[in-house]
Amino acid sequence: MSGDQPMLAVSSLNAFYGRAQVLFDVGLEVGRGEVVALMGRNGAGKSTTMKAVMGLMPRTSGTVAFRGHEIGGWQPYRIARLGLGFVPEDRRVFGDLTVMENLDTGRQPPREGAPVWTPEKLFRLFPNLGEMRERLASRMSGGEQQMLTVSRTLMGNPHLVLLDEPSEGVAPVIVEQMANMILELKREGLSILLSEQNLHFAELVSDRAYVLEKGQVRFSGTMDELTCDEALRRDYLSV
Repeated sequence: MSGDQPMLAVSSLNAFYGRAQVLFDVGLEVGRGEVVALMGRNGAGKSTTMKAVMGLMPRTSGTVAFRGHEIGGWQPYRIARLGLGFVPEDRRVFGDLTVMENLDTGRQPPREGAPVWTPEKLFRLFPNLGEMRERLASRMSGGEQQMLTVSRTLMGNPHLVLLDEPSEGVAPVIVEQMANMILELKREGLSILLSEQNLHFAELVSDRAYVLEKGQVRFSGTMDELTCDEALRRDYLSV
């Protein structure tokens, strides 16, 4: 891909559950090494957008270009092999495998132009995991499982990661570690699309934001523009 081409470019994306349309002409871009927040209340369409990009929705239309490849209609495994990582909200660790075994399941070869990850490098990012290498994932806290899911995805050496609600339901100390982790990944040159309801968390890590409401993009701009627009925050983000 050329240097000025977005890492991810989504245009006129529509998605359906059965006959019910849940995304309406969604468009967004993520540049190389950029952290972009996808924001909105519960049910706004954030997770659905990520699933549609990853090829996990049964019916979609529109265009999804990743690293210059049109990936609409591709199977999720092909999209993952191209270097798009996905960390789902519900974590999905392998409970009967150890931390090291979970990491091994995500291992893919290095990719030109993408950061290379090893278990030792990940343990520097997440010291907690380094102290429990042989622990079964089922015996870890929710926050520790969240770290493990992120780490397993990074073992695939992705160019871009879709990170769905990383701060949801975890302890404040883990939220802080997650924010530091995202900033470290950005320093490594990784691109991230972050689904998030927590404005403070998104402010800490994101360059730009899109706000969704009922499956439509209602705002696109910098994080500063979003945080300064009280009416927008009240209409689309406040509970």
